[in-house]
Amino acid sequence: MDRRSFLQVGSAATAAGLMTRAERVDAQTHEGHGAPAAATPTPTPTATSTSPRAAAIARRFPAGQPGVTVPNGATLPLRVVDGVKVGHLVVESFPNEFSPELTAEVWGYNGTTPGPVIELVEGDRLRMYVTNRLPEPTTVHWHGIVLPNGMDGVSGLTQRPIPPGETWMYEFTLRHPGTFMYHSHFDEMTQIALGAVGMIVVHPRQARGPRVDRDFVLMAHEWKIEAGARRPDPNAMNDFNVLTFNGKAFPSTAPLMVGKGERVRIRLGNLGPMDHHPIHLHGLWFHVTATDGGYVPVSAQRPETTVLVPVGATRVIEFVPPESGDWAVHCHMTHHVMMQMAHGLPNMVGMNPRTLERRMSRVMPEFMTMGHTGMGGMGEMRMEIPPNSAPMRGGMGQHSYIDMGGMFTVLKVRDDVSTADPAGWYQAPAGTVPAAADEARLRADGIDRCAPGRREMAVPSAPTRPSRPPLARPERQGAPRARPHR
Repeated sequence: MDRRSFLQVGSAATAAGLMTRAERVDAQTHEGHGAPAAATPTPTPTATSTSPRAAAIARRFPAGQPGVTVPNGATLPLRVVDGVKVGHLVVESFPNEFSPELTAEVWGYNGTTPGPVIELVEGDRLRMYVTNRLPEPTTVHWHGIVLPNGMDGVSGLTQRPIPPGETWMYEFTLRHPGTFMYHSHFDEMTQIALGAVGMIVVHPRQARGPRVDRDFVLMAHEWKIEAGARRPDPNAMNDFNVLTFNGKAFPSTAPLMVGKGERVRIRLGNLGPMDHHPIHLHGLWFHVTATDGGYVPVSAQRPETTVLVPVGATRVIEFVPPESGDWAVHCHMTHHVMMQMAHGLPNMVGMNPRTLERRMSRVMPEFMTMGHTGMGGMGEMRMEIPPNSAPMRGGMGQHSYIDMGGMFTVLKVRDDVSTADPAGWYQAPAGTVPAAADEARLRADGIDRCAPGRREMAVPSAPTRPSRPPLARPERQGAPRARPHR
């Protein structure tokens, strides 16, 4: 059997025996915040609530830094053994629900894609065990981390690959704080495309800059999943049609809950196969405070509303939301907020379909033309579609259907976030939501809604050029010249 044939072989080992996502959050420990060789680790912070958000806030790090919150995800359980933090990653095949109507078989770590966030502190010594339950070899590369060359995880260059069924060990010290990633570095085209990726957060031992109240981790990814298919296509180089934050597409993306006036940090990572993502936040501006190469000096920071997250890179943004509300967070490439949209279709916008529909109805009474008035509303139409697919799907909002899916989530800013319901919508004060304009107001403001939308513009005439007298032809001198003989 050749290497590609393995893609059709499901792993017999599932996530049985591993911790559930909730258990992984509750079991997260962060002992050993002192020097790595200390015999007595720092006591484990204790959460006052079982919710991941409250646990992250209560799980404080040096200088009062909060632990990270991973929407739709978790952090990796770590324990301290003789001053070394020890973790275990299991890479395997499992089903991932991208949205309520779409589930596919992916490859990832500990039953999630992206894998659990590995959360550490600058100076920690990490010992990571990696168990390979894939049908082919693998490695783990610690993307962006400065470490001994032999631990870099590049198959063939710095190590032999980990055979199926074996458990290998990596060990190194986290010398620099920052936001990093981890991923397979064997058959990357297949294993990364199928989801073998994750994020690493290394908190500084001494806080830098203003202390944040919330610290989120979002990892972008892209997949090509044909309608009705069971597995993403790892050979795709374009036309990715499922775009996700932390392995979920809207409406399955969990909201980011924050308080008005709180200082918020979002760590963005991108290990998708091909595309960069311009991530746009509504309702505020932010500063890019760090990349996977280190901190950005304050003198080099500038206010932004959109940050480009290139393939193979992380970006860290910080902001203080000034307004309460439900604010969109999404990739601004318009096809990246569409689900399983077909390509190569004719442009139907502006077409008059009456003749076509009259003729087609003779042989297909249920025929209906689509796209001639635009693509809005397609997600609400419950047409017959292939099983296990979600073409053009979005989700219900407070006011109407949200026709964006894919790489889209919501930043929910609340006056009192401690009592806010994550599933609830923001109740805007009266008079602050657009509504139909009444005739009296239109007349008072001099608006004629019946006026043509496009007015003819007067084209200025070209300036008149002054006339010139005709040029006098010079008089010929002497006899005409004879033509040369050819």
